[in-house]
Amino acid sequence: MSVFNSLIDQSQVISILKEAVTSANSAGDLSQAMTNTWLFTGPAGSGRSNAAIAFAAALVCKDGGCSKCQDCLSTILGTHADVELIKTQGLSIKIDEVRELISRASWAPSVANFRVVVIEDADRLTDSAANALLKVIEEPGLRTIWLLCAPTLTDVLPTIRSRCRHLALRTPSAKAITNLLIERDQIDTKTAEFVARASGGHIGRARRLATDLNARQSREKILKLPLMIKDVSSAYKAAQFLVDSAKAEAIADAEKKDEDEISKLKEAWGSTGSKMVTGGSKAIKELEKEQKSRSTRMVRDYLDRALLDLATLYRDIMLVQSNSTDSLINQDLVEQINQLAATSSQAKTLDKIEAILKTRRNLAQNAAPLLLIEALMCELR
Repeated sequence: MSVFNSLIDQSQVISILKEAVTSANSAGDLSQAMTNTWLFTGPAGSGRSNAAIAFAAALVCKDGGCSKCQDCLSTILGTHADVELIKTQGLSIKIDEVRELISRASWAPSVANFRVVVIEDADRLTDSAANALLKVIEEPGLRTIWLLCAPTLTDVLPTIRSRCRHLALRTPSAKAITNLLIERDQIDTKTAEFVARASGGHIGRARRLATDLNARQSREKILKLPLMIKDVSSAYKAAQFLVDSAKAEAIADAEKKDEDEISKLKEAWGSTGSKMVTGGSKAIKELEKEQKSRSTRMVRDYLDRALLDLATLYRDIMLVQSNSTDSLINQDLVEQINQLAATSSQAKTLDKIEAILKTRRNLAQNAAPLLLIEALMCELR
């Protein structure tokens, strides 16, 4: 077993990372195969953050990433003393967070050969935060390794990416995801094959669809929205339904987590009843602000996922219009797909796919979600 076994369909990346670990451990110094700064890119669900964490575990493990020792397990859990794991829950990573991170990263490793910093969403660095990070990765400490993750190279400042060794992860194949679900999660073959296609290569999404009936039902409702759009009024209703569904999912996922975080923070600050020690109230307000930002991001993430599902529907419609039905993703909705395909042309279907992708891009730029979805549903009408 190895920590790299968690990376699905990424043999080339695994080979490079193993070579780097071997080089780092045998040379006792950084060589051509190993460098201080790395940038992992790949589409959502490709496992770019998993690759960075596995690499971090292998660097601090005495056996190069055995996956069983305390170093490996604590790194994966995010509790290793020499591994900083930055997971962004809000819309951006601000300069104050980066400054604190840089300060901690300058410490010498305590138990391992390296101090490793993993930033899962480097694309969410603000300009000022990215410039602060640039200064430290230009001249990193000899024993400090920076691992950045982003969807694409263009999501990171050119000055930062030019100083990183780049590793591009690919979207795992449907076959690889199917085999993983069958072997790891004991999902039946038919369900595994369906969710592998429906997930668009996103491993986490595939697993959720396979194990959560509510997730499958929610997806089906979203895919049936185009059928209910007859005029402008119904387009607005469809948009409101989509946004309300995303908000409900975000609230459901965040509610318990928010309560637990507030409770633990109060306990840490020595709260007794309604009284709070000096500084505690300010800390709680800061946490509530972060939670609000996280909730906003979650709504956008859920909407983005819904838009991807709609894109697969129109992709299938175009296939039917081209008399090619062998590789339909949504084979359980063939009747609906045939109905929509018969009432439109290939050119109009392509325009609708472009409209969905444009809405995704605008959503990533923090445009108002409801206005964006309303405009999209009018175009899908």
